[in-house]
Amino acid sequence: QVQLVESGGGLVQAGGSLRLSCVASGRPFSNYAMGWFRRAPGKGREFAAAISWSGGSTYIADSVKGRFTISRDNAKNTVYLEMNSLIPENTAIYYCAAGSGTPWTFGSWGQGTQVTVSS
Repeated sequence: QVQLVESGGGLVQAGGSLRLSCVASGRPFSNYAMGWFRRAPGKGREFAAAISWSGGSTYIADSVKGRFTISRDNAKNTVYLEMNSLIPENTAIYYCAAGSGTPWTFGSWGQGTQVTVSS
């Protein structure tokens, strides 16, 4: 399995921005599609964004479309989630995941990074 480590979370005021990073190791990074998911307090895991192995295709959840952007740098084994115009409802633990197959199955997960948006 690929190992994933997220970073970049923190406390931000509403309207602010954060960029999350996820560094992969253990397996060739470019073999995998990558995704970002989140779990808000008291709620289940929710899809946020995903990107194909080449970066040529991206998918963004409707709830964050226009505010969140996913990208990747295969030379750095890193996937990013750029989050702008944050709102308190975006408060959650954000996880990155590595996926494979068709359709993508996300089988490797990081430990998560906390994002807290204050009003």
